[in-house]
Amino acid sequence: MPELCTINTRPGLVFDAWVAGPAEAPLVLLLHGFAGSLHMWRAQLQVLAAAGYRAVAPSQRGYSPGARPDPADTSNYHFDELVADAMNIAASACSGDRRFHLVGHDWGGSIAWGIADRYPERLASLTVLSRPHPNAFNRALKLPDGDQARRSLHHHAFLEPDAGPLLLKDGARRLRERWQKSGVPAAAIEAHLAVLGNAPAMEAALAWYRARGAIRAPLGMIRVPVLYVWGDADDTVGRAAAQGTAAFVSAPYQLEILPGVGHFVAEEAPDRLNALILAHLARHPA
Repeated sequence: MPELCTINTRPGLVFDAWVAGPAEAPLVLLLHGFAGSLHMWRAQLQVLAAAGYRAVAPSQRGYSPGARPDPADTSNYHFDELVADAMNIAASACSGDRRFHLVGHDWGGSIAWGIADRYPERLASLTVLSRPHPNAFNRALKLPDGDQARRSLHHHAFLEPDAGPLLLKDGARRLRERWQKSGVPAAAIEAHLAVLGNAPAMEAALAWYRARGAIRAPLGMIRVPVLYVWGDADDTVGRAAAQGTAAFVSAPYQLEILPGVGHFVAEEAPDRLNALILAHLARHPA
């Protein structure tokens, strides 16, 4: 069974994390996005452990109370810091320079793309849910139909100083309604809110957006085997960005489109996702 642990990467950064599977097994690092938490991976942790992997799902910078530098200083939440956190967590769970498998959703997917761009030699495989390659995303934002721009309006809203209080207003009604509309189970909603449903955590989570701003920095060609999973009912990512991701991967690439599935793939279609991940990892062993 998964165990809730802490991972200390350096002074002032102690991350909560779900861990499952043998300590010496190949590592699978799972990075959550917003709005969500480490609990989104509960269906994947047990399956990966049973398949002989070491699955680690951290509560990332700002979400973990022990790894929450001041969000008023957005430099604390710069993309480079988020990438460094993930690499340091991997190093603590994977001895030496052993390669590992990386899985990311939403913001965790953005970090995963960045790691694949900067440290391809460290990855055996990459799996990304929902979040397209940043170059494909930027290209889709500029299309004259305006579809992706409309889907991404919330990114600008999150930059506003009152975004946190609005999201938490009325018992986090906006977040609850979004999760419920996407079919996220009620128990999972409460688990996410146990992490994110307070002002300090929410402000820290929104600092990721404020540190980045509205524009994503371009990345290079990805040279790591990629499984990209997109639900065609995802209200945040359109077909142009999803299908355009292939142009920025030079390694083996698989686009898996899940009909009727929305943004929260791991919680909406866990069995289908588990099968896809296991097959991808088996094709590209560490």
